[in-house]
Amino acid sequence: MSWRSPPVSRMATIDKPDLSQSLDSHRARGNAADRARHWPAEASILLVLLGLALAFELLGWIFVKQSFLFNEQRLVVMILQVSVIGIIAVGVTQVILTAGIDLSSGSVVALTAMVSASLAQSSDAVRAIYPSLTDLPVVVPVLVGLAVGALAGLLNGTLIAWTSIPPFIATLGVMVSARGLAKWYTHGQPVSMLTDRYADIGSGAVPVVIFLATALIFHVALRYTRYGKFTYAIGANPQAARVSGIRVAKHLILVYTLAGTLSGLAGVVTSARAESGQSGMGMMYELDAIAAAVIGGTSLSGGVGRITGTVIGTLILGVVTSGFTFLRIDAYYQEIVKGAIIVAAVIADQYRQRARIRGV
Repeated sequence: MSWRSPPVSRMATIDKPDLSQSLDSHRARGNAADRARHWPAEASILLVLLGLALAFELLGWIFVKQSFLFNEQRLVVMILQVSVIGIIAVGVTQVILTAGIDLSSGSVVALTAMVSASLAQSSDAVRAIYPSLTDLPVVVPVLVGLAVGALAGLLNGTLIAWTSIPPFIATLGVMVSARGLAKWYTHGQPVSMLTDRYADIGSGAVPVVIFLATALIFHVALRYTRYGKFTYAIGANPQAARVSGIRVAKHLILVYTLAGTLSGLAGVVTSARAESGQSGMGMMYELDAIAAAVIGGTSLSGGVGRITGTVIGTLILGVVTSGFTFLRIDAYYQEIVKGAIIVAAVIADQYRQRARIRGV
C-alpha cells in the first residue's frame, strides 16, 4: 500500500497563517500608539480640570443656587490661593524628575517668611527685630529670603549627593530643623508692621504673575536647555547619565538648590500677602506641592513630567478646595478627598509606567 500525501490545498488551509489579519491588527496597534504619542500628555489632565469645574458648577446650582464658574471674585481668590503652592510645585517637580523628593519646602517657607519679614519691618514697628535695620529697600529682604531658601536647598542636595542619604530622609531632617529654626528665630513671636513696598509683593495679582513667570522660565529651561536634558536623564537612569559624562552629584545639588530658592520665593510672597511672618506658615505646603506635581503627570519614579502639567495639577487642587468651600463642605472632608486624589494620582502613575514598559 503506497503512502499518499494530503492535498496541497488542505495543507495550505491548515499551516498557512492569515497574514492579512495579522498585518491589519499590527497596523491598527501602530496607529493607536502613534495617536497616543501625538496626543499631548497634559490633555487628559486638562480634561479632568474641566470636568471638575463643570461638576462643581452643576452641584452649585443644585445645592447652593449659585454659579461656581461665573463668579469673578471666587476665581481670583482661588488662583491667588494656589499661586504660592504653584511656585513651590515648580521646584518640587524638578526634584521628582530626578527620582527624588523634597519634604522640606513647607518649613523652608516658614523660615524664609520669618527672616525676610524681620528685614522688611518699617520704622513704626513697636517690636522691631533689628531696630537699626528698618525701612530697608525692598530688594534686601527679598534677596535674603531667596538666599535662605537656596541654603536650605543646598544642604538638601549636598546630603543627598555626597552622603548617599535617601532624599526622603535628608529632606525630612531639613524639614524638622527648618521649622525649629523658624520658631527659634523670634521665640515663636510673629513679625509684623512690614513696609508697604514689601507688602506690595503679595498684593493684587502679583503672586499669580510671579507663579506664571516662574513656571514659564523653568518650562523653557527643562525643555530647551542642557539643564533639562540632564535632569530628565538622571531621573530615567542615573547610572547611564553618569556613564554619558553627566556630573550627577553636581547636578543634583543644583536641582535641590533651585527648589529651595523657589521655596524661599514662596516664603517671601506668603509673608508679603499676610503682611507678617509667622513660624506656622507653610504647614503641609510640601504635600500640596508634591500632589500638584503628581496630579500633573510627573512620575515619582523620575524622568517623566512637565511644568505645564504641574500648573494644571495646581489648578486642580485649587478647584477642589474652592469647590468644597463653595458647597460649604467641612475642611476635614476636604483633607480626606485631597488625600484620596493623591493616592489616585500615584496609582494612575503606576499604570502609566506599566503601560510604558509594555509599549517598549
